[in-house]
Amino acid sequence: MSYNSKKYDFLYHRCTGAIELLVKTCAITGHRGLPADKIEFVKRELRREILQAIEDGYTHFISGFAEGADLIFAAIVAELKQDNKALKLEAAIPYRSRMKSPDKLFQKLIDQCDIVGVHSENYWPGCFDKRNFFMVSVSQRVIAVYDGREKGGTRSTMRYAYSQERELKTISI
Repeated sequence: MSYNSKKYDFLYHRCTGAIELLVKTCAITGHRGLPADKIEFVKRELRREILQAIEDGYTHFISGFAEGADLIFAAIVAELKQDNKALKLEAAIPYRSRMKSPDKLFQKLIDQCDIVGVHSENYWPGCFDKRNFFMVSVSQRVIAVYDGREKGGTRSTMRYAYSQERELKTISI
């Protein structure tokens, strides 16, 4: 895993290998293909959850920067960062060539990140899981935009968050 030169807010314990978080961290998991008639609802609910997280003391927000819920989440945090300098936005990129996305919103939001972490040099079938498990591992709260599917990355990430005893906030669509 590699990171850009921006400061990362955790301590790594050499003896135990444990990560001690210095800030309260919140991550997003959610579907890429959101139904058009649900997008405004998702935006409204994500904003509500993010504002609640800030009120609860969360200052570090991690997005996997996939289309759909991830980019909506990142855009809201980026907007809120303008008036709240304590907020930090991290991009957890699953594989390096994803950084070459032609999506203008993706590129605009990447530029607003405090941390950009690339979790695999190349694409491989498990790179999204690796990225998702990282996000859960360093977060105390996970917000899930979930449509009820029993399979897929969002459901897998929710299961992992539950197994790691993370606080899980679900926006049902």
